Amino acid sequence: MDTTENIGITFYQNLGKLFYAIAAADKVVRTSEYVSLRNLVKSEWLAVDDLEDEFGADAAFQIEIVFDWLDYSALEAEASFNEFSSFYNNHKSLFTDRIKQLIWNTSNSIANAFSGKNKSELMMLGRLHIILNK
Repeated sequence: MDTTENIGITFYQNLGKLFYAIAAADKVVRTSEYVSLRNLVKSEWLAVDDLEDEFGADAAFQIEIVFDWLDYSALEAEASFNEFSSFYNNHKSLFTDRIKQLIWNTSNSIANAFSGKNKSELMMLGRLHIILNK
């Protein structure tokens, strides 16, 4: 059985999967995409709640940790996107309008971080838009 804390950490981990999928949609995660994510975690995501992981760090840092791990592991963007989608569909109550807007803004910032959005990123953003608005 998941506790609220575990769900919260899993929530941030799944956001890391989504943001990795957006960055890796074109099969290359660029430094500028990672920098964009890191800046948004610090400026936006840390203020979402007071949840901490088992080490006392803000749970929002799980976004960066998972993103880094997936990049290191070179996981397929599609698999990562599908894992986020599944989590979203099973936990829709966690995704308030404010959170959905923050997800959308973060995803767009990552996609724009390197020479604007390419076709792969646009397609994935389109799919994300559908998921967030159904």
